Amino acid sequence: MQHTMGFQRYETAWTWLHKLRHVMIRPGRDRLNGTVEADETFIGGTEEDAKGRKTETKTLVVIAVEIEEKKLGRIRFKVIPDASADSLIPFIKENIRPGSVIITDGRLGYAPLKKENYEHVVKNISQSKQEASELLPHVHLVASLIKRWLLGTHQGAVSQKYLAGYLDEYAFRFNRRLSIHRGKLFYRLVRQAVSTTPVSRQEIIS
Repeated sequence: MQHTMGFQRYETAWTWLHKLRHVMIRPGRDRLNGTVEADETFIGGTEEDAKGRKTETKTLVVIAVEIEEKKLGRIRFKVIPDASADSLIPFIKENIRPGSVIITDGRLGYAPLKKENYEHVVKNISQSKQEASELLPHVHLVASLIKRWLLGTHQGAVSQKYLAGYLDEYAFRFNRRLSIHRGKLFYRLVRQAVSTTPVSRQEIIS
């Protein structure tokens, strides 16, 4: 970006990229529907002496994946503070249309879904002889892909503070991966840029 645009400072190019990531998520976008898998994953470096969900440097991210005839449909991400119902249920409501079938593991954070307008299918990993990746294959594949992208394209140099922006970029690219007219991706990004409230560099770094 710095070379192509002729920016003199790296910081200017960095800011531009984050401004573009900011507009990749359209306010009021359509929610996922049909059959959706949901699960959480930690994104970040390896920690010594960290067991289970005790972590200080990794970031917890909830993922939802739309399933279309056993294939991957659209995806959604959100950085969350914990795997409680207070964090998971608002994500579900915001990103998945009522009446959809939601497939999760047996985590208690998803238990309130039975009181909401969703069909909740629970696949209890602890009671199964299968691995989590076998019971929830689509969401685990997406988790693997996003981690590979962060480690490969960005060399793992993505801090917790800015992770949400990178997740937005990946979702934007992934959800349009089958687009025949690639030029429309640029058109869509420009259209969203002029219709979205801008953010300053100070807002980004704060």
